[in-house]
Amino acid sequence: MPVASLHEFDDDTPVHFVEAETSPPDTYTVRLADYPLASADVERVAEQRFRREIERQLGGDVVPALRAFQNASESSESDLSKAEIAMAKRWAKAYDAARTAGFRDLGDTDEAFFDVRPV
Repeated sequence: MPVASLHEFDDDTPVHFVEAETSPPDTYTVRLADYPLASADVERVAEQRFRREIERQLGGDVVPALRAFQNASESSESDLSKAEIAMAKRWAKAYDAARTAGFRDLGDTDEAFFDVRPV
């Protein structure tokens, strides 16, 4: 098996690396808001349960579904495509399931909610 000598690599020709065109995954934050009795550990566990359930419901569509729901909330139904309406409905159903999972073991208050925001 031939071995290359160091002299073969001594030229000053720059090496150009090509970066793969990939978009970063949609990320988001989840925060338990307005729950008066929660310690930091309780909040973290509730937020993890919420996140796990919403991802189970929506898979990689969490941020697109959230955005569709926000658009639907700010627009009339005639301004939205059928796909956007369907995605907004998926968000509402998934959020309800995730909220239930997040509040498991905490009890429920009328004021508390999970704030989900794209990063």
